[in-house]
Amino acid sequence: MPTTAEVLTVGETMVLVAPSIAEPLESATAFHLDPGGAESNVAAHLAALGTPAAWAGAVGDDALGRRLVAQLAARGVDTGLVRRDPGAPTGLYVKDPGHGVQYYRAGSAASRLDAGFAASLPLTGVRLLHLTGITPALSASCDALVDALFDRAAVAGVPVSFDVNHRAALWPSTDAASRRLLALASRADLVFVGLDEAEGLWGTASPDEVRALLPRPGTLVVKDGAVGATAFERDRGADAPAADAVVHEPALVARAVELVGAGDAFAAGYLHALLAGAPAAERLRAGHARAVLTIADTADFPRGTP
Repeated sequence: MPTTAEVLTVGETMVLVAPSIAEPLESATAFHLDPGGAESNVAAHLAALGTPAAWAGAVGDDALGRRLVAQLAARGVDTGLVRRDPGAPTGLYVKDPGHGVQYYRAGSAASRLDAGFAASLPLTGVRLLHLTGITPALSASCDALVDALFDRAAVAGVPVSFDVNHRAALWPSTDAASRRLLALASRADLVFVGLDEAEGLWGTASPDEVRALLPRPGTLVVKDGAVGATAFERDRGADAPAADAVVHEPALVARAVELVGAGDAFAAGYLHALLAGAPAAERLRAGHARAVLTIADTADFPRGTP
């Protein structure tokens, strides 16, 4: 099925169960059910900002899967590439504000995606493919899917944006995550990574050290929480390798209710500005502005926010 999206995101989306207000899960009495997944979060934020975006993945042929697909479609996301798997359930996770999340995703429909799914996705007209480091950790077949997506994008001439998004609980060891995520990030054209996760994965203590480890991507964005974000960008038109243009933008001051989802919002704000032709500093500011909206809500995508 063709898509009119400018950005295609691929990965798992689950149903997110979160307290309606920022209170502990143990004592909360009212909850929301929302779509929750790094890639579909990015697509929803992009659609809200006015950039046509599609999310491709798999859900179970169940009520939760139908619910989350309908919710994403209502947010303007193209869901025509979503596969419904009658043999596996839709994944689910529960958010405990201030105390992280609990996942119930083992054996999910998305974990059964494989390299063949990549071949089914249309890339004609797509300006950017967005992937994350969550997908390769879901299963061996999902790991193969990510390689296949990079291969297809290279053949089609579609740039790849990759958010490292290290989820330690999904990997057998830090060493396994370190090696695989470094290899995938090195294949991307644009990489997002948190300074804290880079330090945990690779022992890099500064944005400059991250760049030294990842010299290949044309653009590298290193996020440092409440401090800000730094972008390293090579001159793509230079005949010979040139020094990076380096831009830092401080984070915006905001009251945080829940930080989960902020990185996805940042990536979407940045990518929207990138596709609009904005300079690096403006892209970083757009990322910060979108992240601020998300951390003020218990959901991954702020309810009632344009």
